[in-house]
Amino acid sequence: MILITGATGNYGKASIDSLLRKGVSSSNIVALVRDEEKAADLKSKGVEVRVGDYNNYEQLVNAFKGIDKLLLISGSDLVNRDQQHQNVIEAAKEAGVKHIVYTSFERKNETETSPIAFVAASHITTENLIKSSGMHYTILRNNLYMDLLPWFFGEKVMETGVFLPAGDTKAAFALRDDMAEATANIMMTEGHENKVYNFSNTENVSIGEMATSLSEIAGKEVTYTSPSTEVYIETLTKANVPADYVGMFAGFSTAINQGEFTVENSDLENILGRKPTSAKQFLSMVYASK
Repeated sequence: MILITGATGNYGKASIDSLLRKGVSSSNIVALVRDEEKAADLKSKGVEVRVGDYNNYEQLVNAFKGIDKLLLISGSDLVNRDQQHQNVIEAAKEAGVKHIVYTSFERKNETETSPIAFVAASHITTENLIKSSGMHYTILRNNLYMDLLPWFFGEKVMETGVFLPAGDTKAAFALRDDMAEATANIMMTEGHENKVYNFSNTENVSIGEMATSLSEIAGKEVTYTSPSTEVYIETLTKANVPADYVGMFAGFSTAINQGEFTVENSDLENILGRKPTSAKQFLSMVYASK
């Protein structure tokens, strides 16, 4: 029996849909959700829905009973994520789960000097907890989602151009649905015990190269400006962008510039069984009709 946490979120839904498309019976899939009302579409597909909150240990233990393999999709609550993930891991062990798969993320700098230390720290802690739990594990080091690029670019990117402190450094952005499909392949097959996989694209692409692709799509020049991180923060702050977003965009852009998401080798293509969606393909899908 397979259980997917965060089942009403994008990654969870995509993983379940992939499992179903690949022939896994809905009777062998359990969806963990916080709000059962949001899981009507999962129920309509015959997937069993169980209610569980990362903050409620006893609820998790009950929800994990009878589960062989569990996909822990990392929580979005950065303040409480360490404790939440610890709850999931310990509850899974108590409930007799044999194998836990975790959506971590790609990084190189694991110190507090990283511009994305606010995200990295809890992933590192979670990986260590899982490895010391005694359960079989598979760690997925997911690169940056291509799906987030439109957020970084802004709604009027075709008119105003790209403004990010990412320099000319390349990154191996990958599509979330590709990662979710590869995750489903791991969930439904054996031989992945105690492995750490890198889920990155087969190509590294710079933001400048993406601006060139946007120019080709638009039929006009879409400029790319890479300011200093300080100028970037000051500019967005003056534009009344919420501080949380400014910090996130600045942190990840600076991390891109520092090479945190440049990779030499990736396991995604092998586990996916095909080439991942390229950045150029993704940008065409998103912007060609605009």
